[in-house]
Amino acid sequence: MNQLPDITRWAADQQMQARPWLMLGKGPSYAKFASARTADYRLLALNHVVRQQPVDIAHAIDLDVVHDCADALLQNAGVLWMPAHPHVDCKPSARPLWSWCNDVPVLAQLAQEGRLAWYNASTWPEAHPRSPVVEVRFFSAEAALHALALCGATVVRSLGVDGGNRYADHFEDLRGRTLLANGHPSFDRQFEGFSRIIRSTGVQYSPLHIQSPVRVFVGTDATQRAGLALLEDSIRRHASVSVQVEAIDDASIPVPVLPENRGRTGFSFSRFGIPSLCGHRGRAIYLDADMQVFSDILGLWNHPMEGCTLLSARTDPAWKRPAQYSVMLLDCARLDWDPAKIIEGLDEGRYSYADLMQRMCIVPADQQRQALSPAWNSMEHFEPGETRLVHYTDMPTQPWVSHDNPLGSVFYRAFAEGLRDGGIAPELVYEEVERGHVAPDFPAWVGLPAHPSASRLQRTWVPPYRRLLPTNAKRA
Repeated sequence: MNQLPDITRWAADQQMQARPWLMLGKGPSYAKFASARTADYRLLALNHVVRQQPVDIAHAIDLDVVHDCADALLQNAGVLWMPAHPHVDCKPSARPLWSWCNDVPVLAQLAQEGRLAWYNASTWPEAHPRSPVVEVRFFSAEAALHALALCGATVVRSLGVDGGNRYADHFEDLRGRTLLANGHPSFDRQFEGFSRIIRSTGVQYSPLHIQSPVRVFVGTDATQRAGLALLEDSIRRHASVSVQVEAIDDASIPVPVLPENRGRTGFSFSRFGIPSLCGHRGRAIYLDADMQVFSDILGLWNHPMEGCTLLSARTDPAWKRPAQYSVMLLDCARLDWDPAKIIEGLDEGRYSYADLMQRMCIVPADQQRQALSPAWNSMEHFEPGETRLVHYTDMPTQPWVSHDNPLGSVFYRAFAEGLRDGGIAPELVYEEVERGHVAPDFPAWVGLPAHPSASRLQRTWVPPYRRLLPTNAKRA
């Protein structure tokens, strides 16, 4: 009979939220552990990492790890976490963990000392009652992150939990035996699981050497709520780290005196307040609200600054569109922007609206570069597997106001998925119909029941860009 506690019972008196957790894997970045500041963290070791130093939790899915690390587990592990049905040869065993204790001495000793706990892994179809199910799809790091979150951990960082197909030199002896032994071509697949776990549990996660959370500021106004909802959901859906998405607008920014210098949207100048919002520390990403992300935002966040304070995206000549500053990576520590002073520069004629918004003249030429791939600001263009961000920049055909956008199906499919998953609230869609911010038929385009007054509203509806913005119907 099972007398072992599951991990949630074990964690009940462990104050899991009191300190952040550091999850240690065998990837190349594990080499940074010796020089990292880790005193404030509690430690969880994945698989053979328990050989290297004492940890609060050792986590293993496969019994082979237990055999390989028997002495290290007894010496270095506060507790060992394993699935209720441990894996043998990368498949769950029909025998439960408590049965294996009869045959594996180290398990028996850990159990006797109260240092062994189990969880239901999703790889076994019949969960044991009164215990949550931990997601295990590709690699043990996913299971460990999910298990920590289910046990109450709120902040988890990592070292050695990397993509690619390499181990740190500390684990060179395992390269030919355990490296990608489950048949996957690289460790990249684990990041898909991280995204789901972050969204479902709210745990704050990122690698230790990454500024966290990723801060994404989105320029928006009252008419852009539907676009913003899809953008935020698409960022979170693909992000392998925690992301903080913050909407910003021009509400607190002075209005330029001359009409020709005034914003073309309700958020044109909002981007200039980002360094101050970040306390002039670290990095920040700026995006417009009329965008959709198809890739891990970490790829943008980690782009080398190349000595610059501002990076923007190049444009593809085939699109016949000028480059924009609607996607930017900012080094906030080196940008002394003050929105009021920047508007003052417009009023005093030191530069024009075009100089400011189309050439970013307030940043010296040697401090800015179009270093980001066009794939990160793909204007009205989408290539599956290549495009990382689509920019629906043409106002008359933005998918929430027109059913004629050539990429409408891409937008509507993702919006419907967000509605199904709970990332987007159906109530928002109907509210936007009633406010006149989206086409009255928009609910039907994304798979919702039609608004009851759609036909009547359609007869008098005027898209917001015609009512609120200048006649040039292009984003500037």
